[in-house]
Amino acid sequence: MADHLSILISGLQCRGYAYTLLPLLLLLILPGCGVNKTPLIDTPVESQPMQKSPNPIISGDWWHPAPGLTWQWQLDEEVDTSLDAEVYDIDLYVDQAVIDKLHTHGVKIICYISVGSWEDKRPDADQFPAEVLGNDYEGWPGERWLDIRHIDLLASIMQARLDLCQTKGFDGVEPDNIDIHDNHTGFPLTYADQLAYARWLTDAAHARGLAIGLKNAPDMVTDSLPFFDFAITEDAFYYGWVDKMLPFIAAGKPVFAAEYTDMDVDFNAACTWGQQHNVSFIRKNRILTAFRITCP
Repeated sequence: MADHLSILISGLQCRGYAYTLLPLLLLLILPGCGVNKTPLIDTPVESQPMQKSPNPIISGDWWHPAPGLTWQWQLDEEVDTSLDAEVYDIDLYVDQAVIDKLHTHGVKIICYISVGSWEDKRPDADQFPAEVLGNDYEGWPGERWLDIRHIDLLASIMQARLDLCQTKGFDGVEPDNIDIHDNHTGFPLTYADQLAYARWLTDAAHARGLAIGLKNAPDMVTDSLPFFDFAITEDAFYYGWVDKMLPFIAAGKPVFAAEYTDMDVDFNAACTWGQQHNVSFIRKNRILTAFRITCP
């Protein structure tokens, strides 16, 4: 085989074709040499779980919300679908009828899931390996922090939740507790861990046609703005960091801002500031029932 190949190459060189036809010739002669393909974004990263997932092959066909949308956020009690809002943020496990009813009124719906904590009340609670369960989440009984470095161990669980969001017809995802690295989790988590996990979740959501937002985490705005589709904040005006979310507005992406009733916030001032900067403020109780105060 080598002698025949040498003769053929020599002949091609005499005719000036060697450098243009040789690569094709080698492909024909060596059919066993394949091409490495980029893995799908859902493939768990086992050997190096902290690396970002590779750039996914995605359609780009997901909801791209704009600033200024009105919204409602309800995670407790039976969802009240009668409130006037263009966007509802509700729990993944609500009845399908709630989602269908909201969609008939043209409402976009965000699917709430916790990506940084384990909750004992969830139907998939027994699927979390013991090694990813950390300290108790202070103030929230029945919750424990997750070791987000182990994407390989969390991938199938989070993918299943996102699959359910997609199947039930949600338009976007609220990944709660993404802002985790500086909490007392029991694990030596870093900002890099948090950013890598956020990027992996975003790729997984987009692959399913779901928008996904940044939850709090003002220190991650610059790095995550290119891939998150919106932002959700809690008490950001009260604590004085809401202005850090303005790059989302400048990029044409909404900021949904909630101020809680158990904080002594000047909500009228928040509304005035929000109207000046196109940030969508509402006032809520902390357990997130249907109760809502909107800006005048």
